Amino acid sequence: MKGALREIISKAIYSDDPSLYFIGYRDFDKIKELPLLQFMKESDNLNLIPITRIVYIRKDNKILYHKHR
Repeated sequence: MKGALREIISKAIYSDDPSLYFIGYRDFDKIKELPLLQFMKESDNLNLIPITRIVYIRKDNKILYHKHR
């Protein structure tokens, strides 16, 4: 699944309008949501917040990825 996540993120940044994308990620016991570019900045390009903590990626109101437990 990590490959699919990286592909969605890469496509959003380089081939689409990244302002339409939002990342939901685990932050301790909460799910936080940030716009994609803000998430990439705060995560230092996935170095500080690992890709394994991403719970979902959405574009507008459509869920493109959701982590199933």
